[in-house]
Amino acid sequence: LSERDWATNLWSFDPRTGEERQLTQHADFDVKSFGAGAGVLVYEQAGYLHEFNPDTGHTKRLDIQVAGDLNWSRPRWEKVRPSRFENFRLSPTGKRALFEWRGEIFSVPAKEGSWRNITHSPGVADRSPTWSPDGSSIAWFNDSAGEYGLVVSDSDGSRRRRIEFPSPSFYFHPEWSPDGKKLAFADAHHRVLVMNVESGDVTHIDTDRVGHPARSIDPAWSPDSRWFSYVRSLDNRFRAVFLFDTESGDSHQLTDDMVDASAPVWDESGKYLYFLASASDGVHTAWSSMTGLDRPEKRALYVTLLGADEPSPFLPRSDEEDGVSDGATAEEEIAAGGDSADEAATPGVTVNPQGIAGRIIAVPGLAMKDYAGLVPGPKGTVFVRQAGGDDSPEKLLKYSLEERESKVFIESAEAVATSHDRKQLLYRSGSNWSIVSTKDPPEGDEGRLKLEGMSVRVEPKAEYRQMLREGWRFMRDFLYVDNQHGAPWDDIWRWYSEWLPDVGHRSDFNRLLDMLSGEIAVGHSWVLGGDYPDLLDPKTGLLGVDLEEQGGFYRIERIYGGDQWSPGKAGPLSMPGLGVKEGDYILSVDGVELRAPANPYRLLEGAAGRSIELTVSASPSRENERRITVEPVEDEEFLRMWDWVLNNQSRVDEISGGRLAYVWLPDTGRRGYEFFHRMYFAQQDREGAIIDSRDNGGGSLADYILDVLDRKLMGYFNSRGKETKPWPQPMAALFGPKVMIINEGAGSGGDLLPYLFRRRGIGPLVGTRTWGGTVGSGGTQPQLIDGGVFFAPANGFFDTDGNWALEGVGVAPDIEVRNDPEAVISGGDPQLEAAVREGLRLLETEKVILKEQQPAPPTRWRRPENQ
Repeated sequence: LSERDWATNLWSFDPRTGEERQLTQHADFDVKSFGAGAGVLVYEQAGYLHEFNPDTGHTKRLDIQVAGDLNWSRPRWEKVRPSRFENFRLSPTGKRALFEWRGEIFSVPAKEGSWRNITHSPGVADRSPTWSPDGSSIAWFNDSAGEYGLVVSDSDGSRRRRIEFPSPSFYFHPEWSPDGKKLAFADAHHRVLVMNVESGDVTHIDTDRVGHPARSIDPAWSPDSRWFSYVRSLDNRFRAVFLFDTESGDSHQLTDDMVDASAPVWDESGKYLYFLASASDGVHTAWSSMTGLDRPEKRALYVTLLGADEPSPFLPRSDEEDGVSDGATAEEEIAAGGDSADEAATPGVTVNPQGIAGRIIAVPGLAMKDYAGLVPGPKGTVFVRQAGGDDSPEKLLKYSLEERESKVFIESAEAVATSHDRKQLLYRSGSNWSIVSTKDPPEGDEGRLKLEGMSVRVEPKAEYRQMLREGWRFMRDFLYVDNQHGAPWDDIWRWYSEWLPDVGHRSDFNRLLDMLSGEIAVGHSWVLGGDYPDLLDPKTGLLGVDLEEQGGFYRIERIYGGDQWSPGKAGPLSMPGLGVKEGDYILSVDGVELRAPANPYRLLEGAAGRSIELTVSASPSRENERRITVEPVEDEEFLRMWDWVLNNQSRVDEISGGRLAYVWLPDTGRRGYEFFHRMYFAQQDREGAIIDSRDNGGGSLADYILDVLDRKLMGYFNSRGKETKPWPQPMAALFGPKVMIINEGAGSGGDLLPYLFRRRGIGPLVGTRTWGGTVGSGGTQPQLIDGGVFFAPANGFFDTDGNWALEGVGVAPDIEVRNDPEAVISGGDPQLEAAVREGLRLLETEKVILKEQQPAPPTRWRRPENQ
């Protein structure tokens, strides 16, 4: 062959004649690949496929179009997931249950019959169904017209009537009055509303001015439909129970401003109103406050005597022989839960607001605990939901006025509702739902609903449109300001909705919703979750080591030991007795030989959390091999982070000569709270502190940490003894100068922490400007219909001068120091080093010298002269 640029074009060579022939002419483009078949040559050049016919010498570009299956956007049938049912309700006598899932409403029988989908509306959000008291109708919120309205239908979903709302919003917790004429509910603006079902007229009753994300308005009707109770926050941010009289149009505050009250429930007799309250738990009324961490909520159950002459159901009792009355009247026996021969179908309700605060009684026989809510029970009883813990499920208790005590009714009940006649109870335990009698605790699988085989037709394309519109509405209805930051919101819907036909997967949709919300230019507007394919996680095990390839083997370069004082946080290869050292080689995993360049983690798939065998040796040979049993972990994040923290602490010790403490705050949530406790109080003997808040991921508001950092020396308490030191007051504190390190990776609570650190005058900030994302996003709106989440931040921060602050701006350091790559790669940390230098400089003028000796003993003995 002659010397040619063979890569540029395609040539043919005939070995018989030695003839060379150039087949292609595109001198500026390389031929990538070619193949022959059926008498033609096919090759790629200039990004296109071409066909060359050597007989004719003609070349033509091939036009090839490949359409993907895009099966994730095809309509399909999907199995219903009972564990994700929302807004569940029982029919008036408990014969059927209503559930909301994926924008559809399902009706399920207690025993006989089959489940039915009563909406059949792909791409429409049908939410919050509720039965009419007579069981003939169902009402729910529906956005088929682009905004939410109320739909009222027959119990099977037929003969629908839609009622439009004058002010578009999102709506919560519809409660039908017992006479079937009215519905009470709340909206996204924290308003309490009552609708006349026949006319569709809506009356605004009250507004929760504090607007807590928990949204605990909880409207509940009296048995006679005249009154309903609800919860509203007061100016002191405690919640109070209110009673609204539909006849007079007046609201009456039931509980005072010295308790935080919630979850009002009417007794079936109409004589009592139950609620939960705490007179000593005000710390938990603060939104997103770190101060309430590790302080369990404790509430008590209270009963209100609604009538002015209603006797207490807890009057003293006395056992007497027959014929000797204990003074209890028939009326009192009925009040205590007894039966009455002439009991009316709808009990009359007498509410005397005057002096009602003096008729509130703490019930006996129920200890103060963390109670999550109340559920109506039969006359003289109420169900109490006891919150679960990390290792315990939520329990359902039943309290009886007659017995004056509570008993566990269901050991595990994560969701509970009762029927209108209060004789049946619906509850969920795990993924199982059951309908049981309210009379006696259920046994085993009693009342288990048959939910197998439930399915729904999913049309992703229709869901994408609904969810995009839902996200657009969320930004309109839940954003912390009502101007969408000046964005032309109607235009933005038009711009981005035009892209919906091109969405072929949930990831495409997430990108589209992200772009739409990006027009707001606000942080914390995340798009999360949704209908993604299930992927198998091989649970790859990690050994807590750095490996390096050496001579065809893998050598252990670094072993991460973890924190031996935090249970479960030790590195797998750092345990005493294994004898593994840095520099050893791993020769095999569970008997399978390990050689480079094979990926060592391929052999660790499925090994997380179980015991495996490693063959290790001090050299890349089997002469001195040892077999050890280890348990790999699933996540090495803590091991590597703690190693970084210890290195920083060691560096601060070295540079400052042990004078300054080092405290790492990875966030302002639970982890940051625990790191602060772990490190800060253990270094109270230092003269000052470096608080490292770089890459702080936020979480809660770090008021507690700031309170501790800001503690000033006020005095001492002595301890008798010749060599003891006085206790400083406050006793749990580190006095002296403090310096905080910040960077562009810190945001949210990681913005507010340095902002308040500076405002309080605790110390200077070193590093780079934080990222500026200080808006609240928790608990403001429901999930999207496919289970995904979209946040429209509902709380913004402004300063004491009335100016919006932090969001989009962040916090600038007092001393700007960049961690340039060259310095970091070479093992340095300019920000940390600058912070230590500043701390040492401040020690020259702000050092707090603690007294080590107590004063001379005082002389306080006195005696009058001449005595």
